[in-house]
Amino acid sequence: MENKKWDLVALASIPLIMTLGNSMLIPILPQISKELGISSLMVSMLITVYAVVAILLIPIAGYLSDRYGRKKIIIPSLIIAAVGGGVSAVAAWMMDGMGAYSVILAGRLLQGIGAAGAFPIVIPLVGDMFKEEEEVSKSLGIIETSNTFGKVISPILGAYLGSLVWFLPFIAIPALCLISILLVVFLVKPPKLKENKQSIREFLKTTKEVLHEKGRWLYAIFAIGGIAMFGVFGVLFYLSETLESTYQLKGVMKGLVLAIPLAALCLASFLAGKFIGDNKVGMKWTAFVGMTLLTVALIITGFSDEIYFVVGFMTLGSIGIGLALPSMDTLLTQGVEKEQRGTITSLYSSMRFIGVSLGPPVVSLLLGANHWVLFSVLAAVSAIGALLTFFAVKPEEKKKEGDKGNDLHKMAFKKQKQSALGNKNLARK
Repeated sequence: MENKKWDLVALASIPLIMTLGNSMLIPILPQISKELGISSLMVSMLITVYAVVAILLIPIAGYLSDRYGRKKIIIPSLIIAAVGGGVSAVAAWMMDGMGAYSVILAGRLLQGIGAAGAFPIVIPLVGDMFKEEEEVSKSLGIIETSNTFGKVISPILGAYLGSLVWFLPFIAIPALCLISILLVVFLVKPPKLKENKQSIREFLKTTKEVLHEKGRWLYAIFAIGGIAMFGVFGVLFYLSETLESTYQLKGVMKGLVLAIPLAALCLASFLAGKFIGDNKVGMKWTAFVGMTLLTVALIITGFSDEIYFVVGFMTLGSIGIGLALPSMDTLLTQGVEKEQRGTITSLYSSMRFIGVSLGPPVVSLLLGANHWVLFSVLAAVSAIGALLTFFAVKPEEKKKEGDKGNDLHKMAFKKQKQSALGNKNLARK
């Protein structure tokens, strides 16, 4: 792992920058609405269009990365994201009103296309780079930590840049993407994999076979990833709305409060990836404890809407999510062959994006209801994730050398038996 540390630094920059490119806009959405003279629904589309196009294109990016190589997909995707950010920045700077809004929206669509082939491809690439499961686990913990760290600093950075010039976060996006492009080009040296020249038909057939063979635990991990991100963004939306409407906290101060549970999530992700090692059974139980912790925290939060109480228990729930995500990443990456790894992990990333997209609108619909009802719904969804972890995720324990020898002996014995049966049948004929 030591000789791959700069590769990891470059790869960790991708989720950090992709997260900043989206989440930095959240604290300045009311500002954008005011500057362009558009409704809150229209301005929310700047986030939605990014997520929706990414959800649709992530599986295609995963297939292309399996066929042509991870780095060959990541670099063009980062370039597309940078171009999209540049289009939005120029429109915000040089235009106004509905004309500016339309071009900014088109730029965000391009950014979503780029995002689809960037962060989701990092997960399988990390799996390709390391042979030891313990190294994969630690590395994916670093990647998740970088992703979460982006969420921690994005509300603070976005609010600060927006306070200087309202469109400055748009200008920052292509500059950040350029840094990541240079890091990946010069520092990432992916391993050479055997060429995978499957046609679309063969690819669909192989994917179907993998999902049929391992579907139960794969679908469970997909769902758990989506539920975890649903919880993160649902709670963030709730806190953002409550802090501004009830407690009159805006700008950088609001960003700092939002960063508290996210910082806990970030630290938990790092520690989980560092200490979980290659123990797959341990990964399952770490994820189960994490999802259970989130469920309990959400239930308790329902008893009071006092902001200190809510932030405190949401921080506890965020620790649970931080324990679950690196465990699910590693189980998924290690449980799928390299030839299908990009495709399968991209489906997982799509589910996570779906969770990101559903969290805020669902919570916004429940904001008018009783505080207890809101957090009961969130807790019920989280409980489903905990139950799926307990009943559906069944990782194989790591085999010892002696076990491998026994397996080989059993296979040889089985072949001898089949051969003997075949000879008997021939003799009868």
